[in-house]
Amino acid sequence: MSRLTGKQKAAAIIISLGADTASKVYKYLREDEIEQLTFEISRLQHISPQTMEGTLKDFYDLCLTQKVITEGGLEYAKIVLEKAFGSQTAASLLERVTKTMRSKAFDFIRKADYKNLLAIIQNEHPQTIALILSYARADQASAVIAELPKEKRIDVVERIAKMDRTSPEIVKHVEEELIKKFQSIVSVDYTEIGGINYVADIMNNMDRGNEKYIFDELNKKDAKLSDEIRKRMFIFEDIVTLDPMSIQRFLREVDSRDLVLSIKGSNKEVADVLFANMSSKMAETIRSELEYTRNVRLRDVEEAQQRIVSVIRRLEEEGELVISKSGKDDIIV
Repeated sequence: MSRLTGKQKAAAIIISLGADTASKVYKYLREDEIEQLTFEISRLQHISPQTMEGTLKDFYDLCLTQKVITEGGLEYAKIVLEKAFGSQTAASLLERVTKTMRSKAFDFIRKADYKNLLAIIQNEHPQTIALILSYARADQASAVIAELPKEKRIDVVERIAKMDRTSPEIVKHVEEELIKKFQSIVSVDYTEIGGINYVADIMNNMDRGNEKYIFDELNKKDAKLSDEIRKRMFIFEDIVTLDPMSIQRFLREVDSRDLVLSIKGSNKEVADVLFANMSSKMAETIRSELEYTRNVRLRDVEEAQQRIVSVIRRLEEEGELVISKSGKDDIIV
């Protein structure tokens, strides 16, 4: 086993700690987390020394990042980590840790139905909506934005993209307003929220129609910002940037009908890459279905492509494949 998922890495670390230390860690976990972790530990068999060493190093680096952020803040952490690891690795570590830190605040929002969240915040000022959605799940945020008035959608997306950090006092005030609805309050960390990476995640969850509208309008207001967001998104056409192993991995997960519709509406380059990574039997089946597929609605094609992108992004989050559009990520085979 050379490539571990996130859950398998957690299991490997727990195993390496030994029974006594592991039992102390378990005291801080929720029941569902203990159940998942125990399941992964029971399934985990042989791990090569190289893989275990890499997993432990990655865990140590993340712990170090968390420590320097807590002690000196983000700017201090950035300086320390860049000196220790270089700018690229430091940026990656900071992004991973601040994403985890963000998930600690407004936890009750992420458990809410997006329709309830929309009803509560839709009449708020765009900056307030942007702040709240920066703490929501990306799929929640995309659903809420899609149902906002058109002029407000662009304003909110722009504000999320340009958001950097916010003070505990401001977050506290917003939480106190929401507490009347959600009957909950959480402690606030001074941490990065929003930003271009997060708004790209939101746009990845957006339906293609709203995605096009938002980018068209945002491009008129701030073409540079629009371009920066696009660069960090993964769209169906970016499949050509994936390595063969990653393409073969997601092809095992997608529905064949979605694949037919997606190829029907794709360019030749994407179609060629997909066929090149299918088994001969699968390629024959898909080509046969394509011949009999006529008069396809654009909306159906876009929805099928979006479902395939969702599968790819889920597999990346689970550590099953790697998305590297820029070609700058360090990949260890």
